Amino acid sequence: MIVSHRVRLRHVLHQSGASLAYFAILSVGVYVLHYHAGLHISLPFNGVAMMSTALAIYLGFKANQAYDRWWEGRKIWGLLVNYSRAFGREVLTFVVPDETESPEEVRAWQQRLLRRHMAFVHGLRVFLREPNGYVRQREPLLPQPNTYEDMKDFLDPTEYSEVLAAKNPPNQLILHQGQELKDASIRGWLSDYRFVQMSQTLTELNNHQGMAERIKNTPLPRPYTFYSRVFVFIHGTFVPFAFIEELTWLNIPLALAINFLFLSLDLVAHYTEDPFENRIADVPLTAISLTIEENLKEMARFEIPVAPLPRKPPPVEGVVF
Repeated sequence: MIVSHRVRLRHVLHQSGASLAYFAILSVGVYVLHYHAGLHISLPFNGVAMMSTALAIYLGFKANQAYDRWWEGRKIWGLLVNYSRAFGREVLTFVVPDETESPEEVRAWQQRLLRRHMAFVHGLRVFLREPNGYVRQREPLLPQPNTYEDMKDFLDPTEYSEVLAAKNPPNQLILHQGQELKDASIRGWLSDYRFVQMSQTLTELNNHQGMAERIKNTPLPRPYTFYSRVFVFIHGTFVPFAFIEELTWLNIPLALAINFLFLSLDLVAHYTEDPFENRIADVPLTAISLTIEENLKEMARFEIPVAPLPRKPPPVEGVVF
């Protein structure tokens, strides 16, 4: 997620450099052909202006739909933060063992659940960022690691290997959490009501994982993406021909500026519609995962021994991942 107040030039050129080069060469070519080669080539301004109006409406609609997907992804992970805090509180306060139970055993159970939940959050982040073939991949501007190694410190080796072998590691971790709750209920640590409440919290975590997967696995209808790019290039190709008679050489910078405007609208929507691809405009899953880890460790630090709080990496070129 870009948090800087300014968008860096290299970020812009990484996304639009090739297209801007095409529009610049086209504008120069139209000027040379019209004034130096004797080819009087121009198009009616009103026709191009009508196309500009229609394209602006179309791109605005696409941008709204793309932002809705991005904002829904952010809300899902915001609720995941809330339910993670709720689950941590329940783990730490709901357990009521009898006097014969060892306090160390209870604390070990609590620690396993909290650490497994941290693994779940990091694993879900990695799972959502894995390529699924629906989004065209290109060399990322600021490549970031995306590996299940981030779960390793929170799980014992046997469980880590088992979870890693599953097609859906986060879902497997939720299953293990449910089994832990069942065992605690059988041992009498959880009343029926508290067992149901904690199971419901796990269900909510499953729900939010499913909602995130729905966004990941259901791209914006492809006609929006395909035709918007086609219309931007058709319109951009016509623009230099509309101003060449009136503006002479000034047609070059003006046509480039107009084309950059429409191209930017299309690219902003393109990079916003898929919020879990580990790109600079995505929902900052790493930062949110570390926030959850930090919250759970801070909640547990007076109850059970935990590792030091995580260190959140600073923004990279004005981008939080």
